[in-house]
Amino acid sequence: MTDSLGPRLKVGVVVPATNTSAQPEMEAMRPVGVTNHTGRMPTADTSLTASIDNLVDSYRESTHKAIGSIVPCKPDCVVIGFSPEIYWDGPDSHAGVLASMKEAADGIPVSMSPDAVNTALACYGARRIAVITPYLPVGDDTVTRFFTDSGYDVVKVQGLGCSSPEKISHVSEAELRHTVKEIDSRDVEAIVQIGTNVAMARVAATAEEWTGKPVITNNTVLYWHALRQNGITDRVPGFGSLLTEH
Repeated sequence: MTDSLGPRLKVGVVVPATNTSAQPEMEAMRPVGVTNHTGRMPTADTSLTASIDNLVDSYRESTHKAIGSIVPCKPDCVVIGFSPEIYWDGPDSHAGVLASMKEAADGIPVSMSPDAVNTALACYGARRIAVITPYLPVGDDTVTRFFTDSGYDVVKVQGLGCSSPEKISHVSEAELRHTVKEIDSRDVEAIVQIGTNVAMARVAATAEEWTGKPVITNNTVLYWHALRQNGITDRVPGFGSLLTEH
């Protein structure tokens, strides 16, 4: 027998306790017969005004705890809805981080931002990118270095300057539209937004229409990656070209 509400796929979603954007955005993308099951990492709303080193360190253990909280419902895959830990130590550390997440998930498939973004950019053949982050300069530099070390040409990076993880969800759609216009240029092949507490799914979809290029937002690309990696090929309208064309 299969799960009565999720006979096609059960998706585990891990997010920080401060995150109020990933869960509703991913729920809105859910195809019929797919269910989402959210585990929250026990985290505090730590200041981002100086450094996020302490934030990253505190989140590592809590990520595994959150994964452990959803494993008993036997999801088919797990989405890691948290970015800083993934980018902080560079691409060379990613394989080890991914392996630790899979181990915590008892070996089931895990989707993380670098894999999802790399797969999406490959779909578009894009190597020259502009990046939006929720961070202050120290976080922007880390994300830029990650993409550069991964072989991308980062034309421009723009941080939203959020002072704490919880405040990231306060960024308005108007500010996000303005930021897309600020970082876009003729030599940018795709725009990538990092940070799962940024509610940018709707803005990204409409921005593709007036930029004429892919606008890849963190929650959309993570959920798309989880669906496609697990055999769900449904086209989901309203969230941009990834979910309707790829």
